[in-house]
Amino acid sequence: MPEKTGKTCPAMVRGTAQRYTGYMPHFRHEKRNIARLQGTEPIFVCGVDEVGRGPLAGPVVAAAVILRHSRVPKGLNDSKKLGEKEREALFPRITEMAVAIGIGEASVEEIDLVNIRQATHLAMARAVRALPVQAHFALVDGNDAPALPCPCETLVGGDGISVSIAAASIIAKVTRDRMMMALHDEHPGYNWRSNKGYGTADHLQGLKTCGVTIHHRRSFSPVHNILYGDESGTQFPK
Repeated sequence: MPEKTGKTCPAMVRGTAQRYTGYMPHFRHEKRNIARLQGTEPIFVCGVDEVGRGPLAGPVVAAAVILRHSRVPKGLNDSKKLGEKEREALFPRITEMAVAIGIGEASVEEIDLVNIRQATHLAMARAVRALPVQAHFALVDGNDAPALPCPCETLVGGDGISVSIAAASIIAKVTRDRMMMALHDEHPGYNWRSNKGYGTADHLQGLKTCGVTIHHRRSFSPVHNILYGDESGTQFPK
């Protein structure tokens, strides 16, 4: 398959952004890096993914997950391809079977301060640092290599081809969804229980009716426009 070079991580290992289609997540990328790095000590490769780049409200959340080939929960897939009940069922199985899990987030204030891309990188780095077992290498979903405390490789569509990234996508998604449902109880006018902070019609109507909360991203245009009546917001949901 063709490769294109990604950005270099701090440990001077160049990430490669690869795109695959038509496959279920597997352990081949993890095994390849374990074999390359293997010495006398166990080698731990984590999968890293994030959720929440596009919403108008709430933090961006990332997860890092280390799995063993012999203990991979069945049914792992890109969290976007799974229903809520499937993700909720997989969440405790991942936490039980994983070698280690780390969760990181970047706040609304940080998103507005440094932009959503940099905030996403912060959340990913925090997730890797939060692992109770140090990762020797990371597989990161996407083609934009963050500055992590270990070398990394980027995989386009990684949550659909790497079981470790798929597990991280589920942990991050369920964690953030639960955060937004808790915030819905404090601010019911935006229907965050359903839309999780994304710019749906009911959320936009809630902004017009109820105004802007401390949990809204002021640098995103729909929120910025309501606050300031212009279109100079610099960030847009993706």
